[in-house]
Amino acid sequence: MKTFTPDSSIASDVIPSANFGERNKGRLPDMIVLHYTGMPDVEGAIAQLCTAGTDVSAHYIVLEDGRIVQCVPEAKRAWHAGVASWAGEEDINSCSIGVEIVNRGHDWGYPEFPLRQIAAVIALCRGIMLRRKVPSHRVLGHSDVAPSRKKDPGEKFPWHSLANSGVGHWAQPAPIVRGETLKLGIISDDVRDLQQALAKYGYGVPISGKYDAATMEVVTAFQRHFRPARIDGVADHSTLTTLQSLLATLPAEATTTIAAK
Repeated sequence: MKTFTPDSSIASDVIPSANFGERNKGRLPDMIVLHYTGMPDVEGAIAQLCTAGTDVSAHYIVLEDGRIVQCVPEAKRAWHAGVASWAGEEDINSCSIGVEIVNRGHDWGYPEFPLRQIAAVIALCRGIMLRRKVPSHRVLGHSDVAPSRKKDPGEKFPWHSLANSGVGHWAQPAPIVRGETLKLGIISDDVRDLQQALAKYGYGVPISGKYDAATMEVVTAFQRHFRPARIDGVADHSTLTTLQSLLATLPAEATTTIAAK
């Protein structure tokens, strides 16, 4: 790809990626998916995202010092989400803007995200939300849309700080207390209710009434985003209460859309 004018006024550079396409059926993006690069150095991450043949890319890369690089125009379909789903949609690449945040990730020590980097992510996302009319509840992590495969941006990512600046949906996590839990192997109406609640929020989860491996993966992804104090895939009182708080504050049109799919 030839160079292009960045969509964001705060992008400091353009490094065109060879990996992109057209959005299917003219789909306009109304979602932001946040990732970490998960590689030991920034040079390797940029090469991975921009070199032909890697079959992966993102619209933006946010460096640790807060600089922002754009690699794919927002109008084009970047290849960042892979096999994924949210609220009944399975072509997440066509409906989203992908933002890669430079961080070594779980396989390479998983450092904290610098404050300057998070400030840049917030500013970038706020601009995208305004340009693309992205609602807060559709700013998500890669692990939300691909819970069986991905952990990023992970439990150290400060979703609460983003929400305080108007980016993303958040509810104060309920405290962790002793009590009954739903966990792997249980079959009950309570499990079905949990699965329905997760699906209503947007997660791709089978509604079977059985707490199977797929349900555990989705609960783990939910905890990683919304209740990071304990990530064990067990639906305890804190997890269930936090989920209900999020559903209660979800815009009515979002709930209706999810229920209709």
